[in-house]
Amino acid sequence: MQFFALLTRNTEKFSDADFAPLLPGEAEQRRTLYAEGAVRQVWNRGDIPGSGMMFEAGSDADVRGHLATLPLVRAGMMDIAAVVPLNPYPGFGPKR
Repeated sequence: MQFFALLTRNTEKFSDADFAPLLPGEAEQRRTLYAEGAVRQVWNRGDIPGSGMMFEAGSDADVRGHLATLPLVRAGMMDIAAVVPLNPYPGFGPKR
């Protein structure tokens, strides 16, 4: 099943300088989750600092477990705004 996770950087408590040392490890862990097949796509948010991540997982708990491996989430510097389960859109199916 696919899930969309919406993440927000906690910029009210942390500065860019606070984030900087953790960013290489964050990128590496995201690459690892992608290589393992858990993450399908990652986007940077265009509205506020943060990201969106498309997951392939069995449950909401699995997604949250993957997110918990991210250094920024572990440090409390990235908040999980939402984890949304996605269902297939039926409008592209065969016409009846």
